[in-house]
Amino acid sequence: MRYDVVIVGGGPAGLSCALTLASSQGRNWEWAEGRKFLVIDEGNSDLNKAMLKNVPGIPIGTLGPDLLEKIRQQIKELNDSVEFKKGKVIKVEGEKGNFRVYTESGEVYEAEYVVLASGFHKFDIECEGIEVVDNPKSPKPGRVMVKHNGDYKVREGLFVAGLLAGVSSMFTAAAGSGVQVAINILSEMAGKPIVIHDVPSKEG
Repeated sequence: MRYDVVIVGGGPAGLSCALTLASSQGRNWEWAEGRKFLVIDEGNSDLNKAMLKNVPGIPIGTLGPDLLEKIRQQIKELNDSVEFKKGKVIKVEGEKGNFRVYTESGEVYEAEYVVLASGFHKFDIECEGIEVVDNPKSPKPGRVMVKHNGDYKVREGLFVAGLLAGVSSMFTAAAGSGVQVAINILSEMAGKPIVIHDVPSKEG
């Protein structure tokens, strides 16, 4: 199967990236229509163990698994441009426009872009052209990040988001980095800087 973007990881960063990518469709942007996106997730997000009290707009006491499911449903309600697969990615190879993503169970997915958003506990994906270093913003030792250019690009076509990109381990920080990665990719697709804003429709 071939996708425009494959996102490795379905936590706050990966899902926020997918949500933003999906929201580019239905806006009369010819370059965005018909694009397909894939989220591959092991189901190991730290948010599964969280109860949230300081996320803007989210009720105090919201459980992490409930919020993850709410975001997935929000993506599905927008359109059918995002697919979700459960699995462990073991290898990413290729270059922009011709990436191949391999899973432990033997699936191979092709993509124009790849986003790594698999968390900061470890990085055991075989992937050429990346550098894994200690995560300087982690409150606990032994956490990792993938080095990037300061705007989440590792190399052409390959981006990193969330805690793996070195942001603080807070929901909104991780989610925001996923949104920015999506905007960076969409801007490349459009050939110009873009943002996505919605306004209420006028009645009458």
